[in-house]
This record gives sequence, structure tokens and C-alpha cells, in this order.
Amino acid sequence: MLKITKVKRNSIAKELGLEAGDEIVAFDGHPCQDELDYLYYCETDGFSMTVRDKRGTGETTVEIEKDEGEDLGVEFAKNAEIRTCHNRCVFCFVDQMPEGMRESLYVKDDDYAMSFSCGNFVTLTNVTDEELERIIRLKLSPLYVSVHTMNPALRVKLLRNRFAGKIVQQMERLVKGGIRLHCQAVLVPGENDGEELAHTARELFKYYPMVQDVACVPTGITKYRDGLYPIADVDKTYSEKLLDLVDSLNAEFGVNFLLPADEYFVKANRPFKDASFYGDFEQIENGIGMTSKFEREVECALSALIEENGGGRYALKQKKRALLISGISAEKINRELAKRCEEKIDGLKISVLPVKNEFFGETVTCTGLLTGEDILRAIENYRLGGESFDEVILAGNTMKEFEDVFLCGMTLEELKEKLAFDNIRVNRDGGYGFVEIVSANG
Repeated sequence: MLKITKVKRNSIAKELGLEAGDEIVAFDGHPCQDELDYLYYCETDGFSMTVRDKRGTGETTVEIEKDEGEDLGVEFAKNAEIRTCHNRCVFCFVDQMPEGMRESLYVKDDDYAMSFSCGNFVTLTNVTDEELERIIRLKLSPLYVSVHTMNPALRVKLLRNRFAGKIVQQMERLVKGGIRLHCQAVLVPGENDGEELAHTARELFKYYPMVQDVACVPTGITKYRDGLYPIADVDKTYSEKLLDLVDSLNAEFGVNFLLPADEYFVKANRPFKDASFYGDFEQIENGIGMTSKFEREVECALSALIEENGGGRYALKQKKRALLISGISAEKINRELAKRCEEKIDGLKISVLPVKNEFFGETVTCTGLLTGEDILRAIENYRLGGESFDEVILAGNTMKEFEDVFLCGMTLEELKEKLAFDNIRVNRDGGYGFVEIVSANG
């Protein structure tokens, strides 16, 4: 149920006599679980709503007629409770983290409401048949589902949950109910890759276009795996075979249905796919196509900069030396993009500093998992080598979404203090933001 905390003036709710403290318990006879129910029914032009009076005088059901999309004019107490994961996945990244980090980093969310609203991946192992019906009734589409494999027995093994084998029936029910799905498979070498991946892809493609795509993601392996399920890291040969299989299956399907993670291209030393391969980048939160999107944005931003300058090279008012912090896997493409920027912008010098991830271990090579501690150490060592710079550029995904705090708990301000250097720019706007930073004067 939803507890009302505020009723807005001149609203439908005010006309109905609703007050702060009243509770909405049902819509059209269906129990009200959370704000998703409210948002769904507000999109319709009429429904019944059952309200429990704050004074304890009982429940009243009212019929509401309104314009589609018109809000009732109420606010609710926020429900901070998140549905957590019931699995013990052999590849779980949370199980591979050291102690002493932010408490929120140890929360294993598996909440279909967050999948719909935020794009988080869910396994559906904690969802009942009644909840599947609710997802369909409220049209919570698209959802992002961690399928991993369509082999029920293998899924039970990998997720270590006896309910994990229901995935085939769940996918079919959701698709028949009109729910669009984006899927992912975290690939464990020797388990759900190879022919198993081909089986999964073909089974899921039967539901295309309701199942729109499947991300193929490598297992994240940190140095904190003592006592955990043995998983081998991927190498060049493995990545080449995986990319060949993906290309073969996509050719069979006639669409880019399987979307391999950027890391496979890095390990295989192959060029990234063109940005058009990823469509609308609907798996970008999964890191899929991030490099291609960033590269395209840099090119667009540079073209716009040159056009604004009458077609000639853009010139900085004062020479600038920028230091771009990079994960190991992004070093090569970052150097290429830095060179392109230097070719278009007079007075600009960009040095790329690849940072080894000593916090999680050197098997973790992506920029987004760099910590403040590792960045601090790398910059200090860079200085010891006699190098200098005018500004430092950090990727925004090295920190919390709305807060300048690294995974290790260090804040951006603390990093500045330890370096005795204030000009650290955080890029939260992809390739456009990068060009904006390096081309800025003053």
C-alpha cells in the first residue's frame, strides 16, 4: 500500500477529500504494492481506487474519471526497501569484493521494479507467478533479464538456486504478455559459452523482436576469489573464438542480436564495431558499445568545433597539457582519440595515463572500476617520472552517479588534497564532454 504524505492544491485528490496519512490499498481491486501501481493507473482515463482513512474509520472505494496521464496530485513516503538476490551465482562480483567498502556496494539487488525504472538486470528467481502477472498487467516494459543460459539444469548450477530453471517458462510468459526484454549472459568459460551460448541465442531469438538483444559479458574476476568457484580469465584466443561465434550467429539471425562486451575486442586486438551495430545503445548501462558510442561522440564534437571555427583548426588561447586517466583496456582507443583531438585543436597536448587496478587486481582492467587509491598512486608515480600537466581528466563512471566518491570511499576532494592539485575535471557527458573539457580555454 501507499501512504500519502502530501495532497496538492486544486488536484483531483483534493476534490476527493484525500488527506496526508491516508493509504491507497487497491486499484481496480488489485492490491497496491508500490508507486508503480499508482503511475500505471495515472496513465489511464479511469479506475477505481480503494483508500484506507488515516483516522481508522475504514476503507472507501471511489470511481475516478480523468484525462489520460493526468496525475491525481499526491505524494508518497519513499520506500527504500529493495528486493535482494536469492542466488549464489558462481560469478557474482559482490562476492569478490574486499571488506570495508561502502555498505551499499554489498547489496545484491534483484528487483524487477528497478529493472523497469533503472535498467538493472534481474534473474527473476525471486518472482512468483502472481508477480509475473503483475508485471504484465502494469506493462512494466522493457525489463532487463540476466538469462545466462536457456539450459535449465545449467542455469540452476550457475546461479546455485533450484528455482533458476524456470527461466524458459518465465520468458515465454512475459513475451506472450507483451513485455519487451533485453537479456544478458555472463559467460563462464567452459560452462555457458560455445555451443551452450549458441543454444541460448537460438532459443531467445525465437522470441525476437520481443527479446530485443542479448549482451555477452565476460565474468569479472578480482583477486578476492579464494575459496570461490574456479573461473579462468579470458585471453586473446578465447576472445577471438567468442567474437567469431557471435558474428556467425548474428549472420544466421540476420540482425545484430548478440552484443559482445567491449572487453572481448580489446583482448582479441580487433577493431570495435561501428556505432551503428548497437542500434539505440539500449545496453549501454551494461557497458555494451560504450567505446563505439564514445568514439562517435568525440568525432561529432570535433566536427562541430571545427565548423564553429569556420572550418579551420580550433586554437586554444593558451597551451594546455591534459592528463587523461584510463583503465588498461581503454588505453589504446584513448590514445587514438587523444591524437585526433590534438590534430584538430592547436595548443593541446593530451597524455594518457593507464592505471593498473591494484585494488581489485590486475585482471580488472576497465576504467569504471578504478579506485581513488589507484588513481592517486598512478599520478604520484607519473610525477616522480618528471612529467607535468595542467589538468587531470577523470571518467565520471569512476565515481557514484550523483556524488564525487570513488569505489574505495575516497572523495574527489580528498584526491585533490592528497595531490595538492585542484584542476581535476570529471567527465560525465561521454565523448561530447571530453571534447568540451580539452577545448576549454582558461
